[in-house]
Amino acid sequence: MNTLTDRYLAATLQSVPAQRRDEIAAELRGSIEDMIEDRAGNGQDPVAAEREVLTELGNPDRLAARYADRRLQLIGPKYYLHWAKLLKTLLSFVPAIVGTVVAIVDAADDGTVGGAIGTGIGVAIEVAVQIAFWVTLGFAIAERTNTPLGLPEWNVDQLPAVPVKREIGLTDAIAAVFTIGLTIAYLVLQHFHSWLQTDNGTNIPIIDPALWNSWLPVLIGLLVISAGFEIVKYRVGHWTWPLVGINVLLDLAFAVPVAWLLLNDRLLSPAFVGHLDWLGEGDNLSTLATFSTVGIAVITVWDIIDSIIKTRRRTA
Repeated sequence: MNTLTDRYLAATLQSVPAQRRDEIAAELRGSIEDMIEDRAGNGQDPVAAEREVLTELGNPDRLAARYADRRLQLIGPKYYLHWAKLLKTLLSFVPAIVGTVVAIVDAADDGTVGGAIGTGIGVAIEVAVQIAFWVTLGFAIAERTNTPLGLPEWNVDQLPAVPVKREIGLTDAIAAVFTIGLTIAYLVLQHFHSWLQTDNGTNIPIIDPALWNSWLPVLIGLLVISAGFEIVKYRVGHWTWPLVGINVLLDLAFAVPVAWLLLNDRLLSPAFVGHLDWLGEGDNLSTLATFSTVGIAVITVWDIIDSIIKTRRRTA
């Protein structure tokens, strides 16, 4: 009948190099027997002492790993930081690019936007899983085989610069550019596909189509410049007086023409006004234009005052 010690030795030796098994078996058995004898000599039951000694030695696989000088982790500390950095870098853009390209190609072939987006997301997830698997496998093999990768050692020149405290964050910049982009997209989209149609299904644009020959290209151009201005603001990181000046010019350049078009009943298309009966009744159109102009004025003035306050607070 095998004793607990025999079973422990067998479990340990099966995971150590074959050429060292006899040596390790003799050493380990001797150590176990000595520890049991010490405890039995102090009056402990030999059976209980054997169980206690083996429990203290721990999991045979862990002990075998120590004998074999084998690490019990997939990626050890030697390559962990390089593995984590490479994995984060690749996952930050590769799945998104591949997914986007696949979605565009799928949309071009199939013509279904929803299906193309779903395909793109699925491919992006699959690419992310593949990247995680192969990068981890590569580093794990290098770790196990002690293969030198020739990776550069860390030095003080790699220390990043102290982060600049920004008053204009990336989230604000992205939100502003995204909002401007949506505005531009809607100005174009409403001309071809607004939510209003005539009885025969013809689209009713909200903005007067005649403005495409005059003010609309100007306003869209101003919006594009405003998007670029938001990027410049983010790069600078805070408000400055020159930025305040540009902000004032852009605000007024956009708000004044829009207000003038509203007050002169030239912004909304005649078809849109005619389609909404209540808009053509009495002074409703003028009232709407007045309230809209006041709203534009309040937003514009507040934006200008806010930029001035932030600049004065910073330069005070």
